[in-house]
Amino acid sequence: MTMTFDELPEFKKERKRLARKYQSLSEDLREFQNVVSVAPLGNQKHFAVIAQNENVHIVKARLFCRYLKGSSLRVIYSYFEQEQRIEFIEIYFKGDKENEDRHRVKEYLTKYQD
Repeated sequence: MTMTFDELPEFKKERKRLARKYQSLSEDLREFQNVVSVAPLGNQKHFAVIAQNENVHIVKARLFCRYLKGSSLRVIYSYFEQEQRIEFIEIYFKGDKENEDRHRVKEYLTKYQD
């Protein structure tokens, strides 16, 4: 079964805004999708499951952006094991913002409670 990818509307907006600043972002995001297709919950210290329930894992990961040369972006995404589906929730530059939008993550999780 192939992994499918979706984006929340908020994520799309953030991605477009960041892509204007960091030209390599679309390519970096494609590369990131290849990595999480193989290891959806990550495979090293750059990934952390920040929330989960029976239906979904919410993962915070470091997205390496070539344009940033060493600094990185953070991506918050959900992984639905049963459906082999990943939905991107949030993307941000660590220099602009310390942490993910916890409210958004919480809201998102309520949609997928049993």
